[in-house]
Amino acid sequence: MGAAVNAYSRAGIIRACIRCASRLVIPTQFSLRPSLFACTLALAACAMQTPLPELPSATPDGWRNAAAPAAGQLKPDLADWWKAFNDPLLDALIASALKDNLGVGMAGLRLRAARRLEHHAHADYWPNLNFRIYEETAPGASTGYFEMGFDSEWEFGFFGRAQATSRVATADLNLATIDEAAARVSVCAEVAKNYIELRAAQARMHIAAELIEARRQRAELMQVRLRTRLAAQIEAEHAQAELQQALGEGNEPLASMHQAAAALAVLLGRMEPDAAWLEDGAQPSLPELAVSAAPADLVRTRPEIRRAEQNVLRAAGELGIARADLYPKLGLVGSLISATALTGDLDHPNKAVPLVGPTVQLPLWDWGMRRDVVDARESALAASVLAYREAVLEGVADVESSLANFADKTAREKTAAAATELGERGAASAHTLKRLGLGDGLDESQAQLAAAEMRLQQMNARRERALAFIALYKAFGGALPPLEPAP
Repeated sequence: MGAAVNAYSRAGIIRACIRCASRLVIPTQFSLRPSLFACTLALAACAMQTPLPELPSATPDGWRNAAAPAAGQLKPDLADWWKAFNDPLLDALIASALKDNLGVGMAGLRLRAARRLEHHAHADYWPNLNFRIYEETAPGASTGYFEMGFDSEWEFGFFGRAQATSRVATADLNLATIDEAAARVSVCAEVAKNYIELRAAQARMHIAAELIEARRQRAELMQVRLRTRLAAQIEAEHAQAELQQALGEGNEPLASMHQAAAALAVLLGRMEPDAAWLEDGAQPSLPELAVSAAPADLVRTRPEIRRAEQNVLRAAGELGIARADLYPKLGLVGSLISATALTGDLDHPNKAVPLVGPTVQLPLWDWGMRRDVVDARESALAASVLAYREAVLEGVADVESSLANFADKTAREKTAAAATELGERGAASAHTLKRLGLGDGLDESQAQLAAAEMRLQQMNARRERALAFIALYKAFGGALPPLEPAP
């Protein structure tokens, strides 16, 4: 707000200079007072501008929840983070989605429209030239004229109006650029997410088949033990109930797989999913990662923060326009019209009249309303600065939360991998004992069932870590193209 007061102080000084210039009397044949007044007014108009507020740039020194990098760890970049999965099909799907996704296409068209409108905003303060043909009747209807010729108008954009208009147009262009880049980031994340869900559903389907077979064997063995009076009826019924539960859960992976495939089809702008997507494929697995993006990268790439930054620029432009509306609009107009009388004086059929001169539009009766608009725009600008600060705080908190979640899922995947290894060892030991006659089929079936459940937990942990990785880089915002600088 202090900068705004300084701007008005400068304006007051300039208006004082105008008043002094208007009182000058020069004893020459031609008075120079109008010229001095015009020059002083032009200087005052050029000096008027609305300063941009300084946005707070304070960010954390580092991420609290970022794991310390270790030797040999991969550091994915913001632009191609999905390549950390090292899955060619996923790379191809994302490339196709960036080309064919309808949301990305719409955002691209809006960006193209914003570029055109930004160019048009600059052209508002260029001289224009129009050709007109029209008929005009003199007062009293005594004479009619057929007129044709050229006219031109040039508004100077003084008192900060041109700069403010340019700021609004630049902000709109940058917002469209950010939205287009954000649409790409969102599409990449959604494609990766649904691909992870598709592969995880396929893995669950295979493990579900193993669980069904293991529980069927267990139910059959319990029936044998029941007939030989080595097991109670309740144990056999419990084994049969577990088999029925496994059979019921076996259909869930197939439904999830088709849902993910249908979502991929929509993201790629297709009516139906590709049959190749439903073929068996390995579940994507992430290597060891060291997420160590600098806080400056967050401010540079996160779309929400960049939008808030451009909203400040736009609010400053709207304030500049409102302030300029308190002062006259200055410009030049000119015309070259040829008039042919249709009635009355027909002796001079063509009369070309060239005219050129200044144009001034000065607000009078609605000045108070314009002053209210200025006050409202000043409040809107202050609110946009607070919104920027809020976007930075929310962005840092979102990244910190995503980092903590990714670290937790990484630890869970390691724990699940260790448990799976132990389960596999137990199943191998039970098979060896049965082969040596030191164990029965029920013990082996139980060990195989436990190993399959451990594999299912590991698969779910791998899926959750992959989804946490996607959410993390969506929180970072991805790589955004450079924006137009503020005028």
